[in-house]
Amino acid sequence: MELSLYIKDKLVSGKRVAIPIMTHPGIELLGKQVSDAVTNGEIHYHAIRALNECFPQSAACTTIMDLTVEAEAFGARLSMSPNEVPSVCGRLLTGYADVEVLQIPSVESGRMPQYLLADRLAAEGIDKPVLAGCIGPYSLAGRLYDMTEIMMAIYTEPDTVLLLLEKCTEFILRYCLAIKETGVAGVIMAEPAAGLLSNEDCQRYSSVYVKRIIDAVQDDSFAVILHNCGNTGHCTAAMLATGAKGYHFGNKADMITALRKCPSDVWVMGNLDPVGVFRVLTPEDVFARTEELLTCTGEYANFIISTGCDTPPEVPFDNIQAFYLAVEKYNKGR
Repeated sequence: MELSLYIKDKLVSGKRVAIPIMTHPGIELLGKQVSDAVTNGEIHYHAIRALNECFPQSAACTTIMDLTVEAEAFGARLSMSPNEVPSVCGRLLTGYADVEVLQIPSVESGRMPQYLLADRLAAEGIDKPVLAGCIGPYSLAGRLYDMTEIMMAIYTEPDTVLLLLEKCTEFILRYCLAIKETGVAGVIMAEPAAGLLSNEDCQRYSSVYVKRIIDAVQDDSFAVILHNCGNTGHCTAAMLATGAKGYHFGNKADMITALRKCPSDVWVMGNLDPVGVFRVLTPEDVFARTEELLTCTGEYANFIISTGCDTPPEVPFDNIQAFYLAVEKYNKGR
């Protein structure tokens, strides 16, 4: 289903569109654990579908934001526990020589086929747009090289970082093309590590590579939404240089400032705190926070209300319902 026309129809109606990045509650609806969904594409799909059936108000469904899938394909070691999102352990690469011999893996490596299976099943089995997920090139490079080490290497060993980014970009491009073939409406590219950089460095070490991917895969039928929850507002200009259809901001960003900086013909998404709001507040407070964000962004027709990042496991279902009830109340007043 084409996302662009779907969202355009809703936005021109004056109604507020909601697309939280949320999959984990669906896993809980199935009585499964996180480790089940991140290793089995059918369970992953059924979690997406179950959540959509429980909360059909979202304008699009999203897959799990797992930022270890691509690193694992390259050979990175992971830590995986039953009910937590996987994480990368240790450092795969230590210098130019390691990067030089690093092979770009197949999209059939590791758990990638399971994620592509979930994408395809969701695109076929859910009657609304589905947004898959992938990592951004700089964030992937940081997971392979170590985030602290790569932050230093961009100044001490820039050639090493640039070579690694070339390989990461090529791999993510291949992955995005495979994602597109599944029939999903688009992909949320998570590039949070780029938020640790200045605007100039974000442009050089992230945006030019993200743009290369976007130029190759984005069209009228497939949207790329760039997520950077590390951006507090200092590198929004670099994000915009990528040409993405939408920009997804984390809860540390000021949404009004972000909306003022972004052109009116792109989607600007965010940014309720997935932990500080969705997981720990009462339903009444979630409702109030949602209503507050909707009210203060009311003049911006291109705003799509969302979470600031992927919601974690164990978000109370009453809080999710409170979020949608606030959106419903707001739209009734439009």
